[in-house]
Amino acid sequence: MIDLNMSDILETIHMIDEENLDIRTITMGISLLDCADSDPVRACERIYEKICRKAEHLVKTGEDIEREYGIPIINKRISVTPISMILAASGGDPVLYAKTLEKAAIEVGANYLGGYSALVQKGFAAGDEALIRSIPEALSVTDHVCSSVNIGSTKAGINMDAVALMGHIIRECAEKTADRECVAASKLVVFCNAVEDNPFMAGAFHGAGEPDCVINVGVSGPGVVRHALKKIPDANITEVAKLVKNTAFKITRVGQLVANEASRRLDVPFGIVDLSLAPTPAVGDSVAHVLEEMGLEQCGAAGTTACLALLNDAVKKGGVMASSHVGGLSGAFIPVSEDAGMIDAARNGCLTIEKLEAMTAVCSVGLDMIAIPGDTPAEVISGIIADEAAIGMVNSKTTAVRIIPAVGKQPGDELEYGGLFGSAPIMPVNTASPAHFIHRGGRIPAPLQSLKN
Repeated sequence: MIDLNMSDILETIHMIDEENLDIRTITMGISLLDCADSDPVRACERIYEKICRKAEHLVKTGEDIEREYGIPIINKRISVTPISMILAASGGDPVLYAKTLEKAAIEVGANYLGGYSALVQKGFAAGDEALIRSIPEALSVTDHVCSSVNIGSTKAGINMDAVALMGHIIRECAEKTADRECVAASKLVVFCNAVEDNPFMAGAFHGAGEPDCVINVGVSGPGVVRHALKKIPDANITEVAKLVKNTAFKITRVGQLVANEASRRLDVPFGIVDLSLAPTPAVGDSVAHVLEEMGLEQCGAAGTTACLALLNDAVKKGGVMASSHVGGLSGAFIPVSEDAGMIDAARNGCLTIEKLEAMTAVCSVGLDMIAIPGDTPAEVISGIIADEAAIGMVNSKTTAVRIIPAVGKQPGDELEYGGLFGSAPIMPVNTASPAHFIHRGGRIPAPLQSLKN
């Protein structure tokens, strides 16, 4: 356990007031494995009852900690066992489960609830395909429910049948909510190497190896890192890395404090602190601006991937010394619509999807909150998913795609979400067709580095 004395707390006041330091989320993970029932209606009743019982005090506890310590806690969230597992045992209409999750999230006041998910990296088990095909309907009739599908891993390879299907599912999500800025697609993530203890949406789910109930915390703080770098404009790269590492340590200590307090007050085990620098559209809270503070004219310029690699590594090294349990994704997020600097770089063309793909090889997750033209073929979307999954599979890291086909829009237009989702400039994509490759189906074999046993 890391204890904070009064001087430590005073040190964070300026970070909170001036540099956008916050706790992005307290996420309660809840296992639903004991809610399965031969009667799907009864299973949903048990799911609702358990979520409401376990998370009854989640929001109030977060608000109490926020008020007592003066640390902003932006979201209080819930993640649950992948619903495809419960569906396999209980049957019924998958959307019924989504509506149950929505009802429970509203009842306890959670901002989001993740876990309308399936893990199909090696093939479709019972319940998986039915749930995946229901995702567009489920996300269009709910506001708080988030969905994820894991289509590959370093151990299993890439399930290309699932990749092909997800291109169509993403398009259908966008089309079903075209009158609401295609919002359903913004609540769906396609993973390679998904982790079981991720507190961040839309990809959070409660893994089968997790405790019955657990508290995970996700920190933020790009503004704090940028402010620190402003103090050393002429320092060499070694000094830059050291400063980022030291700053990440301070940020993570705050996350550890909040995690310990939430765990104690809720009488729920503390799981992990996710170290990821999560940006917001607010001015001064941008990962892109951190990279620019290192010396880039604008995010997307030559050298961007190298700067991001330095940032990601230093954040992990500093953060891991500040918390007893580090997990989740941990590093730096680069969601375009949620980052003011990324938005600006995408608007003027300095930042392209191809450059973002290169950056995902060295950061947390992958192509995140990217809007593309609404007429982009499903096969092209599947090709983008396959490319990202290949990066994750070969490099033994988590990668993901959260991409939004903006129905009726073209490059130069934007989707306007407001709040944490921000604004998404429509980014052009290469539409040369990968259709024949995608339609071959089958599975890309696991790489040689999978043989570690």
